[in-house]
Amino acid sequence: MKTSHAISVAGSEVSYVCEDGDTLLRAGLRAGLGLSYECNAGSCGTCKVELVGGEVEDLWPNAPGIKDRDRARGRRLACQARPHGNCTIKVRLADEYIPKYRPQRTIATLETTRDITHDIREFSFRGKGAAHFLPGQYAMLNLPNLDLSRAYSMSNTANDEALWQFMIRRTPEGAMSNALFCLEEGARVHLDGPFGLAYLREDSSRDIVCIAGGSGIAPMVSILDAAAEHDHGRHRGAWLFYGGRSPADVPAIASLLKSHNLRNKLEWHPVVSVPALAEGTDWNGEFGFVHELLPRKLPKPLGEYDYYFAGPPPMIEATIRLLVVEHKVPQKQLFFDRFF
Repeated sequence: MKTSHAISVAGSEVSYVCEDGDTLLRAGLRAGLGLSYECNAGSCGTCKVELVGGEVEDLWPNAPGIKDRDRARGRRLACQARPHGNCTIKVRLADEYIPKYRPQRTIATLETTRDITHDIREFSFRGKGAAHFLPGQYAMLNLPNLDLSRAYSMSNTANDEALWQFMIRRTPEGAMSNALFCLEEGARVHLDGPFGLAYLREDSSRDIVCIAGGSGIAPMVSILDAAAEHDHGRHRGAWLFYGGRSPADVPAIASLLKSHNLRNKLEWHPVVSVPALAEGTDWNGEFGFVHELLPRKLPKPLGEYDYYFAGPPPMIEATIRLLVVEHKVPQKQLFFDRFF
């Protein structure tokens, strides 16, 4: 029999229920509260709360998102805090974090896979009920026989057919990605979502610029397809910049996008960062780092676009520095979830 715990927000009348096994963060989002967060995995530190009363289990005691001095002051990462009873926390709630779709847990079955590049594979899972999420969001996947939970962005758009698709990159040291690549059709996973704040802002009239590296292509495909599906003159143009180390890392973008309308108007700019790896291939594209292409390829001043980006942390940091520091693009026009 499942038990639940009452979580109270200090200095307010707000409280919510946390089911046994859930975290302070996810339970709060399920209750529709605006708890701040980004990575949901213990790395970014955005979800810190102060534990005023009660006891919690730290799922990742050495999580990089929190320092020892924070713990000494009673602070905890809400995404890694599993309550062992009723608790009181001190936290500032914000409307911008209130989820449009409250995350739900479900069992999903692997239906099909297809290879996108030599180390990126698309996984199609079928859950129960409709797949409600915003383009650009992610879900947490967990394998029943592996005590790991990892965040992966959806590459499709919301649908009533309970279809959840992910483009996942296999890394040699990645226990979760290696386990997923070994799954056979019919295998089941635990899926929890949606989460994430780097979703498409459909009320903006600015053109869309998407920047990706590695499996960061997944949320960009979702965002671009959704922009094309719901285009009523708001998004006049779309650009996709993708960086890989070698030509083998660059996906065939036309095979990924579902919208035929988008294929006709999307400007696609792949780039390879290690020229030596292109020797002996038919690569005739750009060389360099992906963020370096933006000032050269975008026709208008950089402050006139909305930017969505996902990929390795160095790419994220370099893109932010280029846009905000060098070109004074307002932070409110940049959308990304910080993973490490």
